[in-house]
Amino acid sequence: MKFGTVTLDDAEGAVTVHSLSLPGLTLRKGTRLDPGLIAQLRAAGQGEVIAVRAEPGDVWEDEAASRVAASVLGPHAVADAAFTGRVNIRATVSGLLLVDRAGIDALNMVDEAVTLATLPAFRAVRAGEMIATVKIIPFAVPGTVLHRIAALAGPLVRVAPYRLTRVALVSTCLPALSEKVLAKTARTTAARLAPTGASLIGEQRVAHDAAAVAQAVRAAIGQGAELVLVFGASAIADRRDVIPAGIEAAGGVIEHFGMPVDPGNLLLVGRVGSVRVLGAPGCARSPKENGFDWVLGRMLAGLDVSRSDIMSMGVGGLLMEIPTRPQPREDDAANSGRTGVVLLAAGRGTRMNGVNKMSALLDGEPLVRRAACSALAAKTGPVVVVTGHEAEPVTAALEGLDVTLIHNPDFADGLSTSLKAGIAALPEDVASVVVMLGDMPKVGAELIGRLADALDPEAGLLIAVPVREGKRGNPVALSRRLFPALMALSGDIGARQIIAENPDAVIEVAVDDNGAFTDIDTREELEALQIHVIAARADVDPTPALDGMEAEDA
Repeated sequence: MKFGTVTLDDAEGAVTVHSLSLPGLTLRKGTRLDPGLIAQLRAAGQGEVIAVRAEPGDVWEDEAASRVAASVLGPHAVADAAFTGRVNIRATVSGLLLVDRAGIDALNMVDEAVTLATLPAFRAVRAGEMIATVKIIPFAVPGTVLHRIAALAGPLVRVAPYRLTRVALVSTCLPALSEKVLAKTARTTAARLAPTGASLIGEQRVAHDAAAVAQAVRAAIGQGAELVLVFGASAIADRRDVIPAGIEAAGGVIEHFGMPVDPGNLLLVGRVGSVRVLGAPGCARSPKENGFDWVLGRMLAGLDVSRSDIMSMGVGGLLMEIPTRPQPREDDAANSGRTGVVLLAAGRGTRMNGVNKMSALLDGEPLVRRAACSALAAKTGPVVVVTGHEAEPVTAALEGLDVTLIHNPDFADGLSTSLKAGIAALPEDVASVVVMLGDMPKVGAELIGRLADALDPEAGLLIAVPVREGKRGNPVALSRRLFPALMALSGDIGARQIIAENPDAVIEVAVDDNGAFTDIDTREELEALQIHVIAARADVDPTPALDGMEAEDA
């Protein structure tokens, strides 16, 4: 290909290299010059142009791009029409993108004029999605370059369609694992499967022991499951733990344990006969991408997943900051020992029938003030109160208290907005936070202090929750390492999502009374609690008055 400046006398048939904007004439880059255009250029005072001409054996860019695309296409991939030296390649089915890395590298090394770019290998793609693009850099390339590319062995870009459609879910249970977590696990798993065309054919909840796991896995396979997912109430810690022992008791084998992907380290791969069984890591309860997705997608596409495949996922396997991993820049805050308190008092309290819940009186004192006084009495650190709905009476109820008031104008968008506003207002030197609800007047300073003291980031204990008889309550204490995760929440979701995503980081603090489980949503509940207060003074058992007053999660 000849490239350079040509006079208009020699320009016929040449192709412009750059766009030209002249009085009365605009030419786009790549325009082939004919006598009419040349005459217009002369009339505009232009005497020469930068252009290219093909030499014998050269192939113009669109044809070249089409030929390269045709040579790299594999099953379930199709090429678009060429345009300006580019051909986009699209998937014809939903599945996983498979690429020949060595072949693509070899193609891109043939000549700098020809390039092929693809999405990452094993990327989940939808039918019609662009998965690769061929781009010819100059306006033409020698035909010999195309011959060398055509000689490369085999298709380089293809899609493995999803094949498995019947998936079973098995969840093991322990007293500390709430119904909400189990229900969310099922919803998240179903949502994960939906884009692949697979669905859950059933969910079993069994005791956290090997025999129960074995029975559930066998039952799932008997019902026609092509893949079984097992979520343990406790993370798999060893090949001899409950989940792998259950798979083996079902007549299966453990093929691999662990993977170099964070989050996702504690993945287990097993097999019972021809059916694969995946022991899910705790992070798979979250919809966020993790190592579980990488293996699940391959299996749903019917691809083999070997130990070598899994252990080669380390490069690129760090998907996000892992809260349980120490982060040096937080050391100063961690050493401060201060625990802030975020008191959420922004809700609308619609069940109080026109009464502002936070300023409603209990034994002559507003609910929110009682909660704030407990937070201050704990003396763990600064107290931030987040207001929203009817902020004025809430602010008035807190008059004279040493608290920081933060107004959340977006309170109607859900609990997460108030939580994030409170976290953002904490001083940079706090090491942790206790998240309190303003309508829980029986939470005392002693419990707040115990929760703050229970955190031990060096030991990986980043979340402290009060527990009685296997039931978790509020408030909740969280290490600063979890602040980024809290700030990423959206909608009407609080700390419970963070707790569910980090089960191994939770320490339970046993409580004897019902303060961590009692909140006020209605006038009747407020009246019942008032009776409780009066009865307590008279040394009368107030328990019947408190029935049904259970707190929501923070």
